[in-house]
Amino acid sequence: MLTAMNDHSAPEPLALPPAVITALRSSADSLKLAAVARVEADLPWWRDLSSQDRSWLGLVAHEGINRYLAWMDSPTEAAAKPQDIFRVAPPELTRTISLQRTLQVLRLISAVVEEQSLKHVPEAYRRDLHESALIYSREVAFSAAEVYARAAETRGQWDARLEAAAIDAIVRGTAPAVTRSRVATLGWTGSGTTVVLVGPAPAQINGSATVALREACLRATRDALVGIQGDRIIAVLSTEEQPADLAAHIAPHFGEGTIIIGPDVEDVVAAHTSARAALASHQVVRALSSPARIMHANDLLPERVLDGDPLARQTLVEEIYRPLVKAGNVLVETLESYLGQGRSLEAAARELYVHPNTVRYRLRRIAQVIGWDPTDAREGQILHMSIVVGRLATPPEDTTAL
Repeated sequence: MLTAMNDHSAPEPLALPPAVITALRSSADSLKLAAVARVEADLPWWRDLSSQDRSWLGLVAHEGINRYLAWMDSPTEAAAKPQDIFRVAPPELTRTISLQRTLQVLRLISAVVEEQSLKHVPEAYRRDLHESALIYSREVAFSAAEVYARAAETRGQWDARLEAAAIDAIVRGTAPAVTRSRVATLGWTGSGTTVVLVGPAPAQINGSATVALREACLRATRDALVGIQGDRIIAVLSTEEQPADLAAHIAPHFGEGTIIIGPDVEDVVAAHTSARAALASHQVVRALSSPARIMHANDLLPERVLDGDPLARQTLVEEIYRPLVKAGNVLVETLESYLGQGRSLEAAARELYVHPNTVRYRLRRIAQVIGWDPTDAREGQILHMSIVVGRLATPPEDTTAL
């Protein structure tokens, strides 16, 4: 029977006579040559490896055979432990060669060693040798899985630190070269536009919740960076669809509260603008009595201006006020009159000495030019704020030029 394995040491091989062990040791060189030759002949991908990787795998194979013979002779010796055969190779081996390929090599070597060993063992001991080889190959396979599992865990921890550093670089607006380098390290492909989402973290945040959110993001889009900063989640996503649809898809993984969508930008290098807007909106969303579950950062421009956000003032001036003035003073006058008269078409028409339908046409024109509807209460408030901020940002001598 096979010897039972315990948690502290490898199982012992079946006892073989010293003469058999001596015969096996004398054939060590031929075993190594036969094993390497078999690997080269039977594994097509072996020839595609770099010479360095082939060298490292060859060392692992030689070490495995040496320890197998030592284990057969004296399993209690430290040098005979099968779980240590991978110490001759650098940790980088787990990155360039997959666990599946490593196990293919080990399985093939084990088969060759057993086949060649049987030639040097009397018939009476061949069954025992076969069972001992099974025990040892099992231990080596378990050891390989453990090595790769530890390497994967280490890489996961390192990737988490890199991801946190990348998100921090985006939030801080670090130099573009630094940001691009950090996200490229994490496999960012850069397809589609980039958007930053900021929302509340779940009450019980842990590693599994973060993993679930990241997986949900990657199911919805190709590129995703997810980070936890205190009680909030920051997600940097590339998307070719509407950001609101993407936010709705991953919303269940956030905590209770409002998820803010920053403005979409061309690529991840410009994502700091989206992040700044989303973070500023997340800061002031409490000013609303009943905010929606998902909101765009620009929906909170008035609150951000009152909170002292310079980016909100810049957005109101450059994206609303200046295009509105450029479209004609008549639109500005109509908008001011309409808002000043309590959003009454008739009152605005009387003040402007035009027909109410003219006022209605001009309001539609404003919506077409800047994308904000003056007849909507909330958007009308934003438009009113843009006029105030725009005029304050324009030197008196330049007002007519605008």
